[in-house]
Amino acid sequence: MARIRVSTTVDDELLRAARRTMPEARDSSLLEAALESLIRAHRSTEIDGAYADAYSRLPLDQPDEWGDLAGWRAAVSTS
Repeated sequence: MARIRVSTTVDDELLRAARRTMPEARDSSLLEAALESLIRAHRSTEIDGAYADAYSRLPLDQPDEWGDLAGWRAAVSTS
């Protein structure tokens, strides 16, 4: 993995809190962890959006070749 140097200014309290959370970590590791978390959260939001889009195009009670999800959910909740 290629590495790149980053020089930036951040909120003092935010950095102190991050350092308290991971006291053994270097600042570079804190920044990498924050960036990874940001990317995971963004990807999760994209996936949730894709599900919301799919369900808006095919509502739960609209049957397809497998049946309908609303009926399945009702059946599962009673078992």
